[in-house]
Amino acid sequence: MWQITSQKNGVSAIGLQRVLGLGSYKTAWTVMHKLRRAMVRPGRERLRGIVEVDEAYWGGEEEDVRGRQTYDKALIAVAAEADGTKIGRIRLRHIPDCTRKTLHGFITEAIEPASTVQTDGWQAYRELQGYVHQPSIQSRSTPGQSHLLPRVHRVISLLKRWLMGTHQGAISSAYLQDYLDEFTFRFNRRTSSSRGKLFYRLAQQAVQTSPTTYDNLGNHNL
Repeated sequence: MWQITSQKNGVSAIGLQRVLGLGSYKTAWTVMHKLRRAMVRPGRERLRGIVEVDEAYWGGEEEDVRGRQTYDKALIAVAAEADGTKIGRIRLRHIPDCTRKTLHGFITEAIEPASTVQTDGWQAYRELQGYVHQPSIQSRSTPGQSHLLPRVHRVISLLKRWLMGTHQGAISSAYLQDYLDEFTFRFNRRTSSSRGKLFYRLAQQAVQTSPTTYDNLGNHNL
């Protein structure tokens, strides 16, 4: 846990195997995913105030797709809380599609009712109940549109840089949520003055998390 939390950008399973001198990549991989699943604190508070929401894609280029359609790319819902002009806390969720049911469900799970939710003009965000909804009248294809949701776009950019940097882009969609949870854990504690606090928090949450075995982690191809 100290090795994982003391590194600003985290470590990959290969890196952990090398540092700890483990003989098996499978062991290092299992340890990493066990700890990633402990990075979500049970009963954590939802975002509040002004929150930007958008979606991002993870995967290679695709041909013959339109709008938010995708064949193989993974879809990620992103919520970024405003802290003045800065970014507060974030939430990330691997989602199956961009339907109204899915996006409204993500918002309900991630954001406190009565908060202000800012989105683009995508029709699936319409009729959002229980929130002050502020949709942009511009489409995402409008030149210069990135300033409409600057916080969430910054988070998306940093997330992709982290996935491509620390993990070399070798992320399976089956385990994408675990990586999103790690990124969220790190991002929401980025201003901590001590790496030891991250270690303490992870240790605290690990003892509150149900045990997980390699077989319980699902289908894997190592």
